Amino acid sequence: MKFNTKTIHGGQKNIDPAYGAVMPPIYQTSTYSQTTPGAHKGFEYSRSANPTRTALENALASIENGHFGLAFGSGLAAIDAILKLFKPGDEIISTNDLYGGSYRLFTSIFKDFGIKFHFIGMEKASDIENYITNKTKLIWTETPTNPMMNIIDIEAVSKIAKKHEVLLAVDNTFATAYLQQPLDLGADLVMHSATKYLGGHSDVVMGSIVVKDQELADKLYFIQNASGAIAGPMDSFLVLRGIKTLHLRMQRHAENGRAVAEFLKNHPKIEKVYWPGFKDHPNHDVAKKQMKDFGGMVSFTTKGNVMEDAVKFVENVKVFTLAESLGGVESLAGHPASMTHASIPKEEREKTGVVDSLIRLSVGIEDEADLIEDLKQALGE
Repeated sequence: MKFNTKTIHGGQKNIDPAYGAVMPPIYQTSTYSQTTPGAHKGFEYSRSANPTRTALENALASIENGHFGLAFGSGLAAIDAILKLFKPGDEIISTNDLYGGSYRLFTSIFKDFGIKFHFIGMEKASDIENYITNKTKLIWTETPTNPMMNIIDIEAVSKIAKKHEVLLAVDNTFATAYLQQPLDLGADLVMHSATKYLGGHSDVVMGSIVVKDQELADKLYFIQNASGAIAGPMDSFLVLRGIKTLHLRMQRHAENGRAVAEFLKNHPKIEKVYWPGFKDHPNHDVAKKQMKDFGGMVSFTTKGNVMEDAVKFVENVKVFTLAESLGGVESLAGHPASMTHASIPKEEREKTGVVDSLIRLSVGIEDEADLIEDLKQALGE
């Protein structure tokens, strides 16, 4: 089954034999009747499993070419579940350019539980080996990274991970399974903030994990049930609905992203544009190899690198909306230093390029001409 068909039918079966509903119904129930203790129709309590969530989890596994999908109450809840696979004394190597919430979870929560984190640049995969010890259990990557759009070679990192018997997790939120499929490139776990492109309409908060390995899946299912940070049936329905148009939306996001990136690159008031589709973008050849297209996320700095100019820009946009998050049908503009990455200390974020003048755009699916006109007026043309 091809990807565009998988988004609509992948992993799905008729779970409503009573009426033959085309869409899996919203099973808004906490519990299920049993004919005798332990005898039920596959569901007993909705923290453990719910038919609507199961339908979504099957769809998630299908589009990522995995065998097992899990849906959580948020992207951070999904990451939290992955980190609970480890114990005090274990070490994790993470990319140094990553979502601020992930950094906060690593350094403010799990670091206190005795897990040691190394934050490094991963643009050159071989550099990772310098940090691997017999205590290393996981390599955590984002690609493209948030917000600098750095590209990490998933296949190269996976070879290093397998050589040292270390797990590799890839946050695939920016690319989605439409643009790249980390499990096929050797990753062990693929994670999404399903709040973003998978849901696609800025109306739900959710996270997901997909794996191929049965043993790893069983451990994660146990954590999901025992910790309880599950996705509810209504949210599961919304993301399942969103996935059905993922391929159409991502195509337009990528088209509009290209147009916006090229406009900004040629604008006299713009200092630097970060978008992996440019030939001079670091690891562009890797992006071209592992991605179907380059997506709708674009970051840039204005000339002079003055914070006030960046703030003025995001305050002046009209079609774009000044807001947190990304991946919805509407275009959003944000200021990472004071919004999504405010939890990262200034000196640490600036090492990776997240300076006060950086602006991040989530380019939506509106008309390209309207987006360009909005950028022009926000830049004072």
